[in-house]
Order: sequence, then C-alpha cells, then structure tokens
Amino acid sequence: MPGIPQEILDEILSRVDIVEVISSFIPLKRAGRNFKALCPFHHEKTASFMVNPAKQIYHCFGCGVGGNAFNFLMRYERIEFPEAVEQLAKKAGVVIPKYNLDRQAESLNSFLYKINELAVIYYQGLLNSSEGRIAKEYLIKRGIRSETIESFKLGFAADKWDGLLNYLRSKEINLSLLEKSGLIIPKQGGGYYDRFRQRIIFPVYDLKNRIIAFGGRILPSREKEMEVAKYINSPETPIYVKGKNLFGLNFTKDNIAKFNAAVIVEGYMDFLTAYQEGIPNVIASQGTALTTEQLRLLKRYSQNVVMVFDADSAGQTATLRSLDAFLEEDMEVRVADLPSGFDPDTFIRKYGIKEFRKRIEGAKNLFDYKLDLLRSRLDQNRVEHKAKIANEMLATISKIKNAVLKLEYVRCLAEVLNLKEEALLIELKKIKPYVSVLQEKCLLEDKLSDIDPTEKLLLKLMLEEAELIEGLRGHLEPADFQNEHIARIVSVIFDLASQGRSIKPNKLMAYFSDEKISSFIGELLVPDDTLRGVESRQEIIHDCIRRLKNKRLRLKREELQEEIEIAQRTKDTERLEKLIQDFHQLTRGGI
Repeated sequence: MPGIPQEILDEILSRVDIVEVISSFIPLKRAGRNFKALCPFHHEKTASFMVNPAKQIYHCFGCGVGGNAFNFLMRYERIEFPEAVEQLAKKAGVVIPKYNLDRQAESLNSFLYKINELAVIYYQGLLNSSEGRIAKEYLIKRGIRSETIESFKLGFAADKWDGLLNYLRSKEINLSLLEKSGLIIPKQGGGYYDRFRQRIIFPVYDLKNRIIAFGGRILPSREKEMEVAKYINSPETPIYVKGKNLFGLNFTKDNIAKFNAAVIVEGYMDFLTAYQEGIPNVIASQGTALTTEQLRLLKRYSQNVVMVFDADSAGQTATLRSLDAFLEEDMEVRVADLPSGFDPDTFIRKYGIKEFRKRIEGAKNLFDYKLDLLRSRLDQNRVEHKAKIANEMLATISKIKNAVLKLEYVRCLAEVLNLKEEALLIELKKIKPYVSVLQEKCLLEDKLSDIDPTEKLLLKLMLEEAELIEGLRGHLEPADFQNEHIARIVSVIFDLASQGRSIKPNKLMAYFSDEKISSFIGELLVPDDTLRGVESRQEIIHDCIRRLKNKRLRLKREELQEEIEIAQRTKDTERLEKLIQDFHQLTRGGI
C-alpha cells in the first residue's frame, strides 16, 4: 500500500485476531481447532466457510475465496485496501505514519466537509421558509414526498448574490476555504458571489455519507426568464471528482448487492422518483457518460446493470458511450427503452412504478439495443450504411471478453446484415488492440487453476514448514517455477527469508494486491492427504527439485531450438553460431 511500510501492515495483522474480526460480522461455530460458518459470499445451506486461528486466515470450500483479515474486510464491506487497513489499524491501536502533505490535505478535506454540512443547513432552512415556498411546492407537484425531501436533505438557494456567502462568513470561515469548496465564485473586480442562486439544491454524498458537492436546478418559473442552464453542479474540489462518484450510491449500495443488479438513470429527479416509488437499487449518472472509475466503484456491489436513460437522442448517445466501458470492465449491461419524450421521472409519474418495472424486466442486451438503434438511424439496404453498422457493432463486439460470446455475436450480426461471418472476422481483426478468440480464451482462463502439481506441492511445503525454506533457497530460484503467480509468491518468500523475517501466511498475503493470490495461498493451506504417511519428506523435496530443474531445462532447449530454426531460415549466420553454442553449453550443463 503506497505510503505504508510493510512493517506496519505486519504489525496490524499481528495485533488483530481474524476470528474476532470475522465474528463481528457473521456468527462462527467452533469446529475442532478451527471455526466454521455459512459463507457470507455465496448462498449455501451447509457451512463450508472455515477460519483458521493458528494461521490467521479464512477459506471457503464452496466458492474458493480466502485470505487474511484485510481480504475479508475488503470483500465483506466492499471497500478498497487502504480503507481496510485504516479500519483494522484503528481496531489494533496501530498508528499509520503520514507525511506532512497528507496531514495538510486531510485537514483541508475536513474543513470542506464541514463547510458543506453548514451549506446544507442553510439551504434546508431556506426551502422550509417563505422564500422557498415556490420551490417546495414545485417538488411536491413533481411527486417528491416530504420524507424524501428530508431524507436527501434537499434545499433551496434564494435569489441573492451573497446569501450563503454571508451565512458562512458568520461562522468565521475564511474566504480561501470557501473558494476551495466551490460554493462561491470570485468576481473579476474583486469580491465573491454565490454559485447557486434561485435553484433547488441536491446534495451529493460519498459512500461514507459525507456531503461532497451539490447540484442545482433552476426554478421552472425563472428558466426562460434567466436564460441559464437548467442544471449546474459543483466544480471539482479536493473532495469531489465528478467522474469518481455516483449519485445515490450511498443510499442504495446494500440493495444493489442484495439484488445483484443496479438500475442506472440519468438525473437527480429520475433517481428520487424511482427510489421513493420502490426501486431501491437505483443510482444516477448525473447526466454524463460513465467513467471507468464509476464502473469499478459500482462493481464492488454488482456486475449487473440496467440502464434507463432518456429516450431523446442525447440520452441515447450517452448510453452508447457507456456501453463499451461496461464491456471493458466485464460487466453485464442491458438497456431499457422508454417512449419518445419520456425520462424515468415523467414515465413513472404518468404510467406508475409497475410499468416502469416492466420496462426494466424487458430491457434489451447491449447487442440488440445498439443494433436496433443503428438500424433505426441508417438504411442497411445501402452498402455504405451496412458497412457503418457493421463497423460500429464490431467496435463493441471487440471489447467483449468472453470468446464464445464474441463469436456468437459475430454470427448474429452476419445473419442480421446478411453478411459472411468470415468477412466480419477479418474486419474484427483490424480493430486494435486485437486478441484472437483462441488467445483470449487462454488469457481468460484462471492461471491458478492449471498449475504443475510439483510446483504446487513445493509451495505448500514452504507455507506449512518455514524451516524448509532456507534449504530450498540454496537449490531453487523463482525462475524455476513456470507459473507466474507461484514464481511471484516464491520470490517474496525467499526475499523475506533472506532478511531473516518470519513468513506467516496471513502476513504473506498482504504483499499481493491480487485477491486471487490470497485465496490461492489459503487454498494451499487447507489440510489434505497429500503427505500423510510419508516417511521421508526430504526425498520428496529432492524429487520435486529435480523435476522442476529438468522441466526448465527442457523448455529452454525447446526455446533455443525454435530460435535456431528462425536463424537458419533467415540465414543469420552470426546469431545462428551463438545460439548453437548456447544450446551445446546448456546440454552439457544439464541435470
């Protein structure tokens, strides 16, 4: 973790008890030396989730997840590694060192959160005053109930240039901080004025329920008169980056995880109407194409998405821009159609929530949605238009990670456009970067599921019996292991051993950001019958070393032979001579 020494992570893991950490979230029952429970990460009727207090790790025999206390907290709470470290550090009483710049940034952020809280109080007070009567009547007319207004802390900014400015100045907050908050704007001739005026205010929250920004909608009665944008938003600040947040996610994240699906709408009113009428897993994109950061944030809770954007061309364009990003993040996305002229808010108010749910249930997969949209805009009977449709669809298909699905979509596209699959596959290869479906299938396979048993056994022995590591270091090196993940783990183990540091599985896991590696280490430590009844482990170890060395030598020979053939074909005499010497030297030095 950047900025935190490994020694601090080790100290945290030394002070916390994984049984205590996990039992604060799920009930554990004693099972011999271990503890067991129903796995919180997949549905099961028989307990297969085990916690090992001796090794300070957990492992589920059902879904295969596993790791240390950090990994559990990240997965269960759906938080990132830094947050898990902070939580466990606080629990363990470990102080995480921070640089002065970090402390300054943290202090500034705290002030900005406080300023936003004060601004909400100000805006709420105005909405409930005589000045905000028209705004509140408008919200109620739009069907937003009083409890929703209160829950989301909606407010109102009056038609004053310095109403909020004077209020916050009365709280003794300096102008420099107010400017950094984005709530006031400097004048060209000096002085400041309020950013939001004559607008309904929508506070924007982060996942910790802190107010980080605001959105403002102009009152309809002033929209034409003032000739300004219907909606404006806070600028980016030290605590707010628009492309890294999703409106409403703090309220709906648990239901998104519960239903394993998120419904994405566009605007504040779309969200509020859908949420209060019974769509508990809705979020809003705030009118922009979704970013990679937003999708990765959403993936913590579900990889399944239904997009319900406006039926106008702008809404369709925003949807299309987002589709490929979903594919690149390996998310399952469908798109719900609305009648022309409707957005989710107006549709629900006219037709009701049941009809809206039907639209969600009948949502098209992204292939059908994009293809139908392109065919509605282009005439596929014209050759040049058919080519445009094909190119647009292939650009999307190229980002699908599942090789079988990719080929199936190419087949469907060929059928719809009355083209040959071979022609589409040729065009697909032109899209960069391109990986053939056969290569992709290999790349997508879990590299930890197909490991040489010899490599697996040696790593298992090192994890179970640390005293064997020093002896193995004298005979092996990480490069002797062909599996890249095993080689990485062995490299860290050998490095720790060379420093004279203890190698405990739970601490070893903290060296890897890849959760699959932590689960794999946990899986290796599950007791089995591999070595039961074996009298001489040394013989097994020597045999394993011999096998690994011979395999590495064989692979190196094959590699040299291939290079020799290439040098012969290209008549590269100088290189050929060098390769032959290397080959003979390798053969003489073989085991």
